[in-house]
Amino acid sequence: MSRAVVTGCAGFIGSHLTEKLLSQGWSVIGIDCLSPTYDTTRRRRVLDEIAADRDFEFIEGDIVQIDPRPLLEGADVVFHLAARPGVRASWSDFRVAADANILATQRLLDALADRPGIRLVFASSSSVYGSAESFPTYEDTPLAPISPYGVTKAACEALVGAYAAQTGLDVASLRYFTVYGPRQRSDMAFTKWISHALRSEPLPVYGDGSTVRDFTYVDDVVNASIACASCELEGHEVFNVAGGSPATLNDVLDLLSELVDTRIKVEYMDRERGDPDRTGGDTTKLRNATGWHPSWTLAEGLALQVSWLRGVLGRPLK
Repeated sequence: MSRAVVTGCAGFIGSHLTEKLLSQGWSVIGIDCLSPTYDTTRRRRVLDEIAADRDFEFIEGDIVQIDPRPLLEGADVVFHLAARPGVRASWSDFRVAADANILATQRLLDALADRPGIRLVFASSSSVYGSAESFPTYEDTPLAPISPYGVTKAACEALVGAYAAQTGLDVASLRYFTVYGPRQRSDMAFTKWISHALRSEPLPVYGDGSTVRDFTYVDDVVNASIACASCELEGHEVFNVAGGSPATLNDVLDLLSELVDTRIKVEYMDRERGDPDRTGGDTTKLRNATGWHPSWTLAEGLALQVSWLRGVLGRPLK
């Protein structure tokens, strides 16, 4: 039986990844500090469900504060998803973001330094590109983050590269592009928009709705992450994980209005700092390395997120 360690196992992507690994016969140690910044009750409820699997062990703790070395015993792969997410929040709370993202990653890398046989799959972000110079964006595009959050992820990638070069670690850094789906955080756009739409409340939209994002369904992200646990690597490799569904925010609003069968009212607000006009990732490198390709369209994935939120909000399905 393969053994994995998943940091951030109670989070949006981490909980889906943990469930998929367990369903595939992995043994999983999950680590999460259950930060009170968002959705703590919901995350604990998800953890309770996952904990019913006898091949899952949960460790509550902050990687900055606990010693991760004993938890790596017998591990084949570490999926490092623990982080302080949020572009907007990083402007006002950079110290917290730096500790949770950079320092935690460095602590984990230190623990892995004398265990080069363990594969590390690191969750990076398309935020490292900032306002990219071309689309679709390739992995060799110069990094130019335009938010503190993007800076922390770029710094993590640099740390990962340094440790890989000096210790022999094999690492896949995955640049996730705008992940959405069931369990998405309450502060993220789709969750906020769907919640407002189901309550017949105006939707807050930053900018004029022309911003383009390459939306990626969470199950596609999970499958890409697991594929990188066993693909051929030498040192540190970086891969885009993008859904291949670039769309404007206004396109999403049109689709959402069809799914909730409600006339949506929108409140357009000033653009926030750190949001690029457009994102879009080329995934040829990942496809060549693993055979992975996105399986979910935006319409399919958004419909599942709407269905999930109806249940969360106690609204009957239409």
